[in-house]
Amino acid sequence: MISTPHIKAAKEDFAKTVLMPGDPLRAKFIAETFLTDPVLVNNVRGVQGHTGLWKGVPVTVMASGMGIPSIGIYTWELFNVFDVDNIIRIGSAGALQDDLKLRDVVAGQAACTNSNYVKSFGLGETATFAPIADFTLLMKAVEAAEERGVKLHVGNLLSSDTFYAAEGTGKNDQWKRMGVLATEMEAAALYANAAYAHKRALCLCTISDHIYRPEDNLSAEDRQNSFTQMMEIALDTAVKMASL
Repeated sequence: MISTPHIKAAKEDFAKTVLMPGDPLRAKFIAETFLTDPVLVNNVRGVQGHTGLWKGVPVTVMASGMGIPSIGIYTWELFNVFDVDNIIRIGSAGALQDDLKLRDVVAGQAACTNSNYVKSFGLGETATFAPIADFTLLMKAVEAAEERGVKLHVGNLLSSDTFYAAEGTGKNDQWKRMGVLATEMEAAALYANAAYAHKRALCLCTISDHIYRPEDNLSAEDRQNSFTQMMEIALDTAVKMASL
């Protein structure tokens, strides 16, 4: 048994691929809905981790909490202490591009950010690190989506440190102009941690609202329980990774 400030479990309690929603209740929902014989392997601070089987392959689903600092902690420990190889974030995002609709699924090929998190890796004051997804995970997710008949929008995401912006400080127009698909709050830290640990990471998000169409907005209950297409794509990706 290993105990960090945030996880108490044995290494073997975790599958090699971890699906990581932000919400502990979403992790519980996924485990109970999709996994065979799920076991609660971590509940420190109520951040639940469950390991079970999907199509006979071990998969862990564990929450990350909200924001770059939180996912930065949990993915660092999973990669570097518990020997997890692949982490797939499965979350929600706010659409920036006009052609994206509610419940569309996007994959972050890369993650722009307004966070200083990547500077903590000591690359230099003038250096810019570009956090990107692992190509193999991305390719397998695209395959899984195609097999399910789901259009997966692949492109750049914005990992923002702020959910609410002070009046006059929002810069969504410029991110949209640069082709960024959607904004979320975790992918850049996940990708940076994976790069440092020489592991694999991918962010899949379901569009839960549209930045430029405020009337397009899913409820908290919908966000928790209705993102099943994204969840199934991530689970199938875990199976594909196990066969490599």
